[in-house]
Amino acid sequence: MSVWFLLLLCTVWPPAWSFRICAFNAQHFGDKKVASDDILDVVVKIVRRCDICLLQEVHDPKGVVVSKLVAALNRPDDAFLAVSSPSLGRKSYTEQYVFIYRSFRIRVRDQYKYEDDDPSAPDVFAREPYVIRFALESSAMQDLVIIPQHTEPEKASTELEALYDVFMDVRRRWNCKNIILMGDFNAGCKYLSKKKTKSLRLHTDPEIRWLISDSTDTTVKESTSCPYDRILVYGQKLTNLVESAGIYNFTKELDLSEAEALKVSDHYPVEMELDLILDGCRTLLPSLTLLILSFLATYHLV
Repeated sequence: MSVWFLLLLCTVWPPAWSFRICAFNAQHFGDKKVASDDILDVVVKIVRRCDICLLQEVHDPKGVVVSKLVAALNRPDDAFLAVSSPSLGRKSYTEQYVFIYRSFRIRVRDQYKYEDDDPSAPDVFAREPYVIRFALESSAMQDLVIIPQHTEPEKASTELEALYDVFMDVRRRWNCKNIILMGDFNAGCKYLSKKKTKSLRLHTDPEIRWLISDSTDTTVKESTSCPYDRILVYGQKLTNLVESAGIYNFTKELDLSEAEALKVSDHYPVEMELDLILDGCRTLLPSLTLLILSFLATYHLV
């Protein structure tokens, strides 16, 4: 009887998955910040809200910082894993892109660092995108690629124009129809005008949707109002699944003063929420198949 009930439940009321993807410039996130209980506690609360969280400005060549963060995130009913890029940058200053994700229904399917070696425009990116392909346990969407980018502020326009080439490289490589581009694009104020934004191929391509608008303030300081951090989506299926997008104002939500929030970062996370359906009934299929065949045989229907 319980199996029949579960079959009915899976058919009539399939389990929903409110799936949140975030991008957070954690501003020089390294040994000092992870050693501060107060800062680590806020970062844990921010990341735990997300099923996949892209952290930027991570300084962790030995992997100690990310390990401490993941250990703080994990608990018996909630498990996270992380995948980090190599240290990226020019000269002595380097950063890493770090993806932290819930491991129960998400796995990393593939990954690669974009080779920034176009002969006509070599070394465009200060920090080359480190692209991750995820597999999700959802009948609504099982394949998802995320392209991260933290632009050099003064070169934001040039790097974002080149980011379209990365997008096309991903499409050729994996033929994926669900792609997200996100991160601290420095896409606003003195670094990128609205006119420049509209001329980008990422903006003129009608199949790419910008979820964070030019009027959104992604900065923590009350004295600034800039839409630096962005999320772009490609793919009709992915676009149709988007329920909401915006910033997570952790100053307000965690009842912090501006000074306290700025110790964590000068950026707010940007996030999008998808309405997915879990593949929770998949494990029942063998039992259900046998039960249905038995039922049909009993009543001489087969």
